[in-house]
Amino acid sequence: MADNSDAHEPLIADEADIDANSRNLQSICGTRAAADQNQRLTGFIWALTVTAGISGLLFGYDTGVISSTLVSIGSDLSQRPLTTLDKSLITSSTSLFALIASPITGVLADRLGRKRIIIIADVLFVFGAVWQAIAERVWSMILGRSIIGLAVGGASLVVPLYISELSPSAFRGRLVTLSILFITVGQMAAYVVGWKLSSTVHGWRWMVGLGSVPAIIQSGLILLLPETPRWLMKAGQVDIARKILKRVYGAGSNTVVEALLRSIEKEILEEEEFKDVSRAQGSPAKGNIYRFQKLRDTRRQLFNIGGNRRALTIACLLQGLQQLCGFNSLMYFSATIFSLVGFDSPTLASLSVAVTNCIFTVLAILLIDIIGRRRILLYSIPIMVLGLLLTAVSFYFLPAVAQKTDDFTYSTSHIGVWPWLILFFVIVYVASYALGLGNVPWQQSELFPLSVRAMGSGIATSTNWGTNFVVGLTFLPMMQAMTPVWTFVTYAIVCVVGWFCIWKIYPETRGLGLEEVGELLKDGWGVGGSPTAILRET
Repeated sequence: MADNSDAHEPLIADEADIDANSRNLQSICGTRAAADQNQRLTGFIWALTVTAGISGLLFGYDTGVISSTLVSIGSDLSQRPLTTLDKSLITSSTSLFALIASPITGVLADRLGRKRIIIIADVLFVFGAVWQAIAERVWSMILGRSIIGLAVGGASLVVPLYISELSPSAFRGRLVTLSILFITVGQMAAYVVGWKLSSTVHGWRWMVGLGSVPAIIQSGLILLLPETPRWLMKAGQVDIARKILKRVYGAGSNTVVEALLRSIEKEILEEEEFKDVSRAQGSPAKGNIYRFQKLRDTRRQLFNIGGNRRALTIACLLQGLQQLCGFNSLMYFSATIFSLVGFDSPTLASLSVAVTNCIFTVLAILLIDIIGRRRILLYSIPIMVLGLLLTAVSFYFLPAVAQKTDDFTYSTSHIGVWPWLILFFVIVYVASYALGLGNVPWQQSELFPLSVRAMGSGIATSTNWGTNFVVGLTFLPMMQAMTPVWTFVTYAIVCVVGWFCIWKIYPETRGLGLEEVGELLKDGWGVGGSPTAILRET
């Protein structure tokens, strides 16, 4: 906390100023929008985005490496081959503990700051990677994956939040999507490492252990970067927030910076007014009781205010759909699937899927702030449905043989082109996923006002990891019980339902400032009209 008394002096002096600021919001937005049009991405913005994005690299690596690990472990754990239950638990434990970590991280990110949470996640990444590398039994491997889950749950929430709060609105979508690109690069790196080490004795231990290296690098770099201006404003450190915003917007940006500071200040004052009203009949609290009361007030704001509740509904819808569409079942079990249908090098086939994901995520970076979040989803999800249905058709014509031990398998002779068609249609599905559903849900921070941003993002991220846990735990049993055909048809049906929900309630937020999006959802879903017309033509 800054000692300078000026840091605690409000930018808006009294209620008259608050009203004046509210009336002038349109001109402030116009000033910021004009500045955004001329804004260029400075080296400072690139540095903070890339450094924070290393968490995405870790996230992606630990997601992707399990695919190669499962087919390489053999009998190294508990002196026996892994069963279907072992594979499901090893895979889904990461998602379960990410689910546990996400809401806790949302609270801690408000209390400790975004930057400190990234550092804590790095420590957990290192510890979890080393623990996995020395594991000798199945339960020990599950424990190591659970530690990684705590790190992933924290990082997956706070990194998009960190980047979103530091980015100029004109580039926010692209910069948050860049952090998603790091995830795909991490997945691709995991498949390359898995391919190279798949024939090495105990090579899987190196696969999981190498995940500690990026975390060590990031923990050193993140110390050089600032906290977000919006968190600093809540902490009363106005002068530091002002300096950081000037670095973000560059030389000659004083007018824009002051407008932004006033907009953030207004939001904070509105939050305090809500809390004052909610505590009107109570006595002042101190210590842990005060902290609990703050947490309760934030929860009330999130669920009792219509705009916040709508933002949470949209964020949870997108995050749940991102997992229930089945994509991560391919990330976790792609090598297992391609091995079963007869590919001699299943890890290499999986690598082609990861490369596709990476390439089309790069394309999404270029398109998301041009096409918009809503339209890119409405365009790409139908292609996902087509890819899933054609994959199901290919499995239908692939001749199956009798079940063998805990797994099913397919004949590897006289099956013609069907395995290659499965690979092709999976790639079509992954490409369309990467364009839209792979990155848009992580724009969730922009939906929430500052007062509930961390908690709302935490609950939405918990939805992601909760559904991820379900998918990781049920995919192989579904493949056995329902057959691959109906498993992929089920995912296609989920995508169709999700498309209609997005069409009905998800508005376009392209080009809006973080403080403006709240106005979009204030009195409804904001689906009608252009994003700028709803706010600026009134």
